[in-house]
Amino acid sequence: MDSGRILATLIRLLGDFDLAEEAMHEAFAAALSLWPRSGVPGHPRPWLISTARFKAIDTLRRRARLDASQDEFVRYLEAQWSSTERSNEEDSFEDGLEDDRLRLIFTCCHPSLAPEAHVALTLREVCGLTTEEIAKALLITPRTLAQRIVRAKAKIPETPIPYEVPTPQELPKRLGAVLQVIYLVFNEGYSAAAGAEVTRAELTDEAIRVGRLLTELRPERKSWDCFP
Repeated sequence: MDSGRILATLIRLLGDFDLAEEAMHEAFAAALSLWPRSGVPGHPRPWLISTARFKAIDTLRRRARLDASQDEFVRYLEAQWSSTERSNEEDSFEDGLEDDRLRLIFTCCHPSLAPEAHVALTLREVCGLTTEEIAKALLITPRTLAQRIVRAKAKIPETPIPYEVPTPQELPKRLGAVLQVIYLVFNEGYSAAAGAEVTRAELTDEAIRVGRLLTELRPERKSWDCFP
């Protein structure tokens, strides 16, 4: 599930789902080209994130030639990557990965989004399932599912929905949707609705891992009394 963790960090850095996905794919393509010749770096995940961020900046520069409003965002991203950041980049990326994954899940399950979009967006962006796989699991057409995901992605920056883990005071109100999604992710891994495999261990493992991360957020047990 490394691609999901990398994507979560890129969404935090770039603030754009589609740009983050495109940049990640380009970074993986660069790795496939370079690593067989130069060897796998000691810290491959930070390498991929850094490469993807550069790819995203290149994409935004091309867009800025046609849209002046993109130029300010390009300068902002370049300023973020200061010399101090570069020297500590590997540690900062590794330390923030788990938080980034939780932020992404809470973003996908935000109450401002339609409930039917929560599962679709989480399975697509957090778990990396294809549109066809998710549509089959949810018993809807791929076209309907794709429309849900597009609408949800558009609403996140429009609202705007913050990319963050809720405060302890907000957490009880937000847990229901997240716990439901984690259950459905586990269920899809335990009995896959699509694909060649009957079970998908990477999904059950991810559901368990995220569930454990959630337990670390609880400020006190009484906030969780309404959940089994």
